[in-house]
Amino acid sequence: MGKTKTKNQKKARVNAAHVAQEDYSTVPHSFVFHRGQIGKNVAQLVQDMRRVMEPFTAESLKVRKKNVLKDFVAVAGPLGITHFLVFTKTPSSINMRLARLPKGPMLHFRVVKYSLVKDVVSSLKKHRMHQHQFSHHPLLVLNNFGVEGLQVKLMATMFQNMFPSINVHKVNLNSIKRCVLVNYDPLSQEVDFRHYSVKVVPVGMSRGVKKLMQERFPNMSKLDDISELLLKGANLSESEAEQDGEHNITELPQVYSGRGNMRSQQSAVRLTEIGPRMTLRLVKIEEGMGEGSILYHAIISKTEEELQEILIRKEAELKRKEERKRKQEQNVAQKKEKREENRKKSLAGIKRKQQDQAGETDDSEVEDPGMQEGQPAAEHSEDEADYYRQAVGEEPDEDMFSTSQRKRGPGRPPRPFKKRKLSSGRSPARDGTSKPGKEGKRGPRPEGPRPGGPRPGGPRPRGLRPGGPAEGRGGDGPPHRKGGKKIWGKKAREGGPRWKGQKGKPRPGVRRKGAAKGRP
Repeated sequence: MGKTKTKNQKKARVNAAHVAQEDYSTVPHSFVFHRGQIGKNVAQLVQDMRRVMEPFTAESLKVRKKNVLKDFVAVAGPLGITHFLVFTKTPSSINMRLARLPKGPMLHFRVVKYSLVKDVVSSLKKHRMHQHQFSHHPLLVLNNFGVEGLQVKLMATMFQNMFPSINVHKVNLNSIKRCVLVNYDPLSQEVDFRHYSVKVVPVGMSRGVKKLMQERFPNMSKLDDISELLLKGANLSESEAEQDGEHNITELPQVYSGRGNMRSQQSAVRLTEIGPRMTLRLVKIEEGMGEGSILYHAIISKTEEELQEILIRKEAELKRKEERKRKQEQNVAQKKEKREENRKKSLAGIKRKQQDQAGETDDSEVEDPGMQEGQPAAEHSEDEADYYRQAVGEEPDEDMFSTSQRKRGPGRPPRPFKKRKLSSGRSPARDGTSKPGKEGKRGPRPEGPRPGGPRPGGPRPRGLRPGGPAEGRGGDGPPHRKGGKKIWGKKAREGGPRWKGQKGKPRPGVRRKGAAKGRP
């Protein structure tokens, strides 16, 4: 197991993380993206520019077709984004816009020519490019930006603010691995953008000693003594010839990573271009995020009168905008006051209604819940009796409506009577007399005893019929009615029931289900 961290080590790590977070939030951050339709090469140029702006940029920023510039501005605030690099493509040119958030200005450049990283690296014999270089921000170098002109000074300020500033007394030399060179040409008014990798090597020693200090040891099989390697530099390739001079030799104030780079010793700084490479031309400078007035234009020039007219028009537009905003605020305030007044009136009405209801409840007497308002019990009973006479056509019984209504719960209305439907020939008499039956197809049933005397053998068992399957097959009884009773899901037909799987008449001796046992 490894050693556990002490309390001081944990505290130091937390403090270092806090300081790093504060430093990270204070440095400028950028978004590099495109708008509109672009080709494959311009899309690769966008990716290369993101590599240049690392680590303080969005490496995996996703852009959709529906996104507009306001969407990026809304997202940039919480993320601490300070600069936009927007690439667009037209049928005639490729453009790059450099904007400062949140209120501008915005510089419009035209990309005259460019080279991608893969094109630059493929043209070198030995390139120096690794992932550790992009863990720190590049060092910015500006050249020839001291000429007169407001647009030139503004360009220099924009480029300076894109990259974090350094303190020469506190900077760590080991964090400087890349360099961005921005050169301005006053004659052509073009800006050259270059990206280099920085390498520091010691000087003042022979090529053989340098070879010994490298990781790969030279082959000395053909040498008699090591002095031949140190003095003559034998068996060395021509690409390792001395390339340094007074222009790139300096004395190191710190120990730099690499063999032989010691403090207070002379070392040479070598730059290797890693791309991308661009040549830009300033077209115009616009105030705000693409919505303000034109501060500078390289093609169109306007007189003082035209500029004053544009300024007056802008001021009038701003005044109208402020007037509309003030009017909207007044309307919102009036609606709010009116809504509050209506709410107070509504609450007052509800309170007054509740007080009235409470007063009525206290003053009212207890009434019969079955009695209607303003109607005594006697009149109510008389109305019910009249309703019964009209509906039935007879006088009601004496004890039917003599008493008051049936007691119901408080607040429940009396249950209404349903109109009784009476058929012709049936009377609702309750004196115990028999009611006439229905007249069917065979006519009314005759009164008196059954013709032919009483039934022989006593009462017939229930469920049997003369001529049925239990009383003898093919008797004198009436035939089975078609479409009659169902037996086990089958309708009984003439000649007795038919069972499942049976054809024709039933077998003799088969007894009907439900018939009495012991009968033939």
